[in-house]
This record gives sequence, structure tokens and C-alpha cells, in this order.
Amino acid sequence: MPLDRRHLLLAAPALAALPTLARAQAQAPAPSPDPRLGERAAGRAGAPAVIEYFSLTCSHCAAFHLQAWPQVKSRLVEPGKVRLVWRDFPLDQLALAAAVVARALPPERYEGFVSALFASQDRWAFARGADNIGEIAKVAALAGMTRAQVDAALADQGLQRGILEIRQKGQQEHNVASTPTFVFNGRPQPGAVSFERFAELAGVSAS
Repeated sequence: MPLDRRHLLLAAPALAALPTLARAQAQAPAPSPDPRLGERAAGRAGAPAVIEYFSLTCSHCAAFHLQAWPQVKSRLVEPGKVRLVWRDFPLDQLALAAAVVARALPPERYEGFVSALFASQDRWAFARGADNIGEIAKVAALAGMTRAQVDAALADQGLQRGILEIRQKGQQEHNVASTPTFVFNGRPQPGAVSFERFAELAGVSAS
């Protein structure tokens, strides 16, 4: 899903803090890495990596995860041909909130939670009059998070900034301007792709 003015306006307040944050970090001792911002991936550690920049409110990202990802996972990732690395690229404040909750979960529950959000995207992201955060919390409850834990994660400004820094790095390193954007062998490929196209771009056999 391409960035538009609405998405940029929604994300602008948090993004505006990044230059100030960078200056503060340069003047302060380096903090210990936040494990919640560590790599989230599926597949063998030594397998060739494909990066996916995604937004949880992006319908094109949901289409890839619901239609192509099951085959990519079973036929390419699980056999060790490819490792898929997920990178946050929230397009709006609701996507940022969902990403914060996802990152607050233990790493082994991340993929299942993200998949559940994509499967129920119409209900929590697009339904008119929906309690968006309440619906996200319902999905998080299935992953073992209480509402109090969800609220604590959403109030964590450091975690929000860390996710936005991942987004900013994607823009700087891979010229990401829309979601999903996949990076195959250092080359960005915007837009959802089929299983066959994914395998072709990854340079691996689809059989």
C-alpha cells in the first residue's frame, strides 16, 4: 500500500521526534539493546534472507500473508531455502499501535499474532465504529497478553520510537516507499507477490 498524505500526517508527530532522538543518543552512553526490537524472522539462521517491510493496516500486506505466505513458509522457509525477516513499516498510528503490541510479545508468538491480525484486519482496522485497540487486545489475549500488558506496551514511548527507527532505516537503506516491500539480494521489490514470483525473485526452486 503506497504512502499517502493521510498516512504521513498520522505518523508525522512520532517521526518528527527522530532527529532529536538521534542527537540525544549521540550525547548519551549507548543503552542496552531492547530485545523487543530484535530481529523477527522465520527460517534457518544461515539461509539466504529476504526482508519484508510491512504495515499491519496494509491490505496488500494482508493479501500476501493470507495467500502466498503459507506456501512460502512450507515450501521455501521450512526446508531451509529462504529465511524471511520481518521489518516494521507502519503507515499510520493504528499500524504503529499494532506493531507495538506485536513486538511486546515473546518472539516465538510474534508470527502467529501478526498472522491473526492480518486474518482479522477487516474487523480491527477497517470496521466502522470499531474499538480498534480493544479488538487488537482481543487478538493479543489469544497470544497470552492481558489488557493491562497491552496498555503498558502502548504507553511505551521507547518501543514506539524504536519501531519508527526501523521504518526510517528502511527508507534510508532500501528506499522503501510503500508496503509490502520485499528486499531480495539487496534489491527492493514493492508490492505483494505470488508464491511463484517470490521463489523466482529469491532465486530458489519452487518445487
